Amino acid sequence: MAKSQQTFNKSEKEKKRLKKRELKAKKKEERKANAVKGAKLEDMLVYVDENGQLTDTPPDPTKKIKVDAESIVLGIPKKEEMEEESKEKQGKVSFFDTSKGFGFIIDSTTQEKYFVHVSGLIDQIGENDKVSFELEKGLKGMNAVRVKKI
Repeated sequence: MAKSQQTFNKSEKEKKRLKKRELKAKKKEERKANAVKGAKLEDMLVYVDENGQLTDTPPDPTKKIKVDAESIVLGIPKKEEMEEESKEKQGKVSFFDTSKGFGFIIDSTTQEKYFVHVSGLIDQIGENDKVSFELEKGLKGMNAVRVKKI
C-alpha cells in the first residue's frame, strides 16, 4: 500500500487555515448582531471642549469665546511686521586660538556662546576682550561676524 501524500506540516497548516476562517466568520456575525440600526445622529457626535479634548457632551455655551475672523493670521507674517532685533550685539571673548583662527564670544545680554572665525574679524581680538558683533546663520548654528574691539 502507498503512503498518504498528506504530511504532518500540511495537515497543521490546513487546520490553522480552517480555524482562522471560522474566527473570521464569528467576528463577522458578532459585528452584524451588534450593529445599531437606525442610530441617532446625536449618539454618533463627538464634541471638542475648551481644552481641545474630545467629549460626548456638548460644550458649555458660557465658556464660548467670540473670535474675530480678520484677526487670525494665516501663514508667516511679513518681514515688515516682525520686530527688528538690534543688529549689533556686544559681548566678551571667552576663548580665542590665534594659531587655529577661531574662538567663542559670550553675548553680554543672553549669555549665549557664538562661534567666531578669523575671517569674520575686523580688529584683532584676544581672550577677555569686549567686542561688538553681528550674527549670521552658519552650518552648525549662529556665527559672530564683523567683530570689532570696543
